[in-house]
Amino acid sequence: MTYLSPLGYLLGLEGAALLRGFREGSADRAFVEARTAEIRRLLDTPGLADAEGVTAEPGTISTADVYQDWAPHYDTLGNTMIDIEQPIVQRILDGLPVGAALDAACGTGRHTAYLHRLGHRVTGCDASPDMLARARERLPDVDLREADLRQLPLPDDAVDTVVCALALAHVPDLTAVLAEFARVLRPGGHLVISDAHVMVSYLRPTLPRRPGPDGRPTLLTEYHRPLSAYLAAALPLGFQVRHCEEPRRPRHSLDPGAAPDPLPTHMSWDLQHWCPEASAAALDESPVVVIWHFQLEDCKSEDSRSEEE
Repeated sequence: MTYLSPLGYLLGLEGAALLRGFREGSADRAFVEARTAEIRRLLDTPGLADAEGVTAEPGTISTADVYQDWAPHYDTLGNTMIDIEQPIVQRILDGLPVGAALDAACGTGRHTAYLHRLGHRVTGCDASPDMLARARERLPDVDLREADLRQLPLPDDAVDTVVCALALAHVPDLTAVLAEFARVLRPGGHLVISDAHVMVSYLRPTLPRRPGPDGRPTLLTEYHRPLSAYLAAALPLGFQVRHCEEPRRPRHSLDPGAAPDPLPTHMSWDLQHWCPEASAAALDESPVVVIWHFQLEDCKSEDSRSEEE
């Protein structure tokens, strides 16, 4: 069970701001004294210390349940992670040969649509029928299939490019999924992955969702990984790294002089307005996503070069 309290989250932001300031050399005396004073103010704020937190049980809501709720609004929700990730993924795709492509965990089809515009013969797959329904509305002429990442509905050596965006944090076994990508890719094919950065899980923790079967709030189980985990899964399968990027959250514009939101009664990322300077110091320019470009080694080409030598 995890207990999430508004006061605890705010104190965590203050602590993260201090630790980051110490590490990066930006925590001068005025900054440290401001954080200390703000911590005292938060502790003394009437009602905040007594604001009821939420006890949530991890793992009692599924990814399918979450995306069922998200699907009707997914394309209209503001999502900083997508805003940061999408241009970089598209820039990588712009440099790849046009051919057969798979958008694995395609969601509502944002990368599927881009691949299609580039001229690829695209297949999209997703485990959420609700997200796929939105993709079919957007792309009625594209082959879209309901499928799990661990069992892709394609034969061996079927595609030249695989894209998998912001989905692997929902997968417990990374190696099994990357092995499926290697299976459907042709030798020399390209794999472009984006995923939530492990730092996000510390600075913006998963929030509780609707009550689970027992009536209690629940937390979606997510798997946030260090960068070494992707390499440990990919390299033994014959993938070679072509590019890796860790784009950062831009500086945001919370006004230190603005009145905070009403006294919080539940966990919300909007709590950052209660300590805007600490929030900026803790969160600004921190990694948001990791983006990998792998290429599957071409054994035939290697054999040909060996014979020529």
